[in-house]
Amino acid sequence: MSPDVRAYAAVDLGASSGRVMVGRVGRDRLELTEAHRFPNRPARLPEGLRWDVLALYAGVLDGLRAAGRVDSVGIDGWAVDYGLLDADGALLGNPVHYRDARTEGVARKVWATVPAAELYAATGIQYAPFNTLYQLAASRSSPQLSSARRLLLIPDLLAYWLTGEQGTELTNASTTQLVDPRTHDWSYEVAARLGVDLDLFAPLRRPGDPAGVLRPEVLRETGLRGPVPVTTVASHDTASAVAAVPASGERFAYICTGTWSLAGLELDAPVLTEDSRAANFTNELGLDGTVRYLRNIMGLWLLQECLRAWGDPDLDELLREAAEVPALRSVIDAGDTAFLAPDRMPERIAAACEASGQPVPGSRAEITRCVLDSLALAHRRAVAEAERLADHPVDVVHLVGGGARNALLCGLTADACGLPVVAGPAEAAALGNVLVQARAHGLVGDRAGMRALLARTQPLVRYEPGGDAAAWRAAEARLTAVTP
Repeated sequence: MSPDVRAYAAVDLGASSGRVMVGRVGRDRLELTEAHRFPNRPARLPEGLRWDVLALYAGVLDGLRAAGRVDSVGIDGWAVDYGLLDADGALLGNPVHYRDARTEGVARKVWATVPAAELYAATGIQYAPFNTLYQLAASRSSPQLSSARRLLLIPDLLAYWLTGEQGTELTNASTTQLVDPRTHDWSYEVAARLGVDLDLFAPLRRPGDPAGVLRPEVLRETGLRGPVPVTTVASHDTASAVAAVPASGERFAYICTGTWSLAGLELDAPVLTEDSRAANFTNELGLDGTVRYLRNIMGLWLLQECLRAWGDPDLDELLREAAEVPALRSVIDAGDTAFLAPDRMPERIAAACEASGQPVPGSRAEITRCVLDSLALAHRRAVAEAERLADHPVDVVHLVGGGARNALLCGLTADACGLPVVAGPAEAAALGNVLVQARAHGLVGDRAGMRALLARTQPLVRYEPGGDAAAWRAAEARLTAVTP
C-alpha cells in the first residue's frame, strides 16, 4: 500500500447485522470494502427481548482478523441501548433491546416529575418510548441497575472490551435524553430531578479523540500487529452517516435510510420551541458540534418485517411488481409506534388501512407499494416541517444508507418532496466512521473537505421530482385526517 494511503477498520453495527469494513483513504482516494459481515440476532428470553452482545463482539474480532493490517479502528452502532458493568468491569447480563416492552407507560411517570415540555426544553430530544432515560426509569429498582457501577452505550461497551478503557461518546450520549444540546454536556438538573446517577457514565469523548489501543489479548486473537489505536468516531451510526452526506453548502436535507429513516437538517444550534416538540423533532449532536435536527420514521423496518413474514422472497422482483401498483392507493403513518414491535407486519399494515377507511392492500406487491408510498410521504412531511420549524430552506435532499439502493423509494421521495434527491452513498455510516478516523490522523481536512472527497469518489444517483404533486398533497391530507 502506498505510504500516502492508510487503512481504517470501521465496525458498523446495525439492528439486523454488523460488519467490519475497511476504508482506504488518500488525497483523492476513498475506497470501502467489506471484510466480514455477521448477523445481529436478538433473543427473546423469559425476562424479555435482549441483544446477544457477546456474539456481536465475536463478530467484531472475526472482522478485525479478516481486515488485516489497519492503522486504526472505529466503532459506530445504534443508539439508546447500553450494557451495565459491575465494580470489576464485568457485564451484568445481556443488554435490553430497545423494542422490549419494559418502557411501556414509563414516559408518563417521568413526566410527572419533569413535564414533557420542560424535558424537551432542557434536552431537545423527541419522545420515543425507548429513550435511554425511560429505560433507566423502567429499571430503577432492578437488581442489575442497583449493582451496576458503570453504564456503557453499545459502541462504547465494545470499545472497552477491545481496549480496556472506558468512555462515553458524545453524539451517542446525546440520544440518552440526558445531554444539554446547547452546552454539549450532561443536563445535570434533569438527572438530579429524576434521580439518575451521572457517575454511572464514563467521561465524555468527542469524535476524533483517542479511545485506547487494542489489548494484547485482542492482538493475539486477531493476528494484528500492535500498537493499533482505537479512535473515537461519531459512534451513533446516524451521526456517522450524516458526516458522510456528500453535500456542498448548507441548503440541504438528509434522509438516512435503513431499519429507520432519519430525516432532517444539519444545524449550528438546537431548535427547542414548543412547536418543535409538538412535531416530535429531535436535536441530537453531530460532528464538530453540529445539531442533527431530525425526525425518526419507522423506515425500512416495515418492509423488512413483511419480507420476513413472507419467507424472504426476491426483493428486486417484488419492487418491480410494486412499481406497477397504482400510486398512493393506501398509506399508513410510518412514524406510528404501533409498528414498532416485530411480527405480523403485513396483517398490521392491512388492519391500519382498513381502520382508516382506505382500500386494504392484499397482495405482496400492494403491501410493498403501500409501505414505500408511506415512507416517501413521511419523508415529505419531515423535510417540509424541518424547513419551517428551523427556518432553514432546502434545495436538495440527500438520501444515504441502504435505502439509496432502492430506486423506487428514491424516486418516490423526490416526487413527494418536490425536490431533487441525490442517492448515495449506501454505506454512509461506515464511510463517516472511516473519514473521522482519517481526519483524526491528519489525512483529510474539515467537514467540507470530507464531503468533497465523498462527492469525488462515491457513486451518486440524482432523481428529479415528477409525478402528480396534487396527489401527494391529497394523500397527506388523507393521512392527517386519520392521524391524531
